[in-house]
Amino acid sequence: MTIKPLADRVLLKAVEAEETTASGLILAASAQEKPEISEVVAVGEGTEEHPMTVKVGDKVIISKYSGTQVKLDGIEYTISEVKDILAVVE
Repeated sequence: MTIKPLADRVLLKAVEAEETTASGLILAASAQEKPEISEVVAVGEGTEEHPMTVKVGDKVIISKYSGTQVKLDGIEYTISEVKDILAVVE
């Protein structure tokens, strides 16, 4: 089964959170923050009002509480509107 976003929606997969600090300390799962950087997995066609400005494979930063969480085949995804993407990470 696959998910295909419609209109101005994008399908995002969170980039794995860091498990160690810069100094090498290992963080417990409860101490790790939810990643704010996601990878674009699929995109809709865009709309006249909100054209598609990202492509599959882009790493993006989204608003912290935006989108709808879905789980498919054990993988968690977020379906969000393109206008909720704050930046592309290069």
